[in-house]
Amino acid sequence: MTSDQVAAFQANSGFGPSDVSVVLVGGVFVVLLLWGVWALRTAYVGWAENSISQRQFLGVAVRFVAMYVVLTFFLLS
Repeated sequence: MTSDQVAAFQANSGFGPSDVSVVLVGGVFVVLLLWGVWALRTAYVGWAENSISQRQFLGVAVRFVAMYVVLTFFLLS
């Protein structure tokens, strides 16, 4: 954004574009972590009740960790 656009944004909203960016990135991580807790808990219950194997449970955990690492790399770099 040009300096005029930033000034106009700040004058109309009362906060800067970087503040909006921080809130949006924080929101993405909140949603990701909530989804991850739900997915891991659901997988754990399935594993504890012998509905899924240990390998499937670990697959859920590895996918969640991989997604978290990739999003962290892309959003925070």
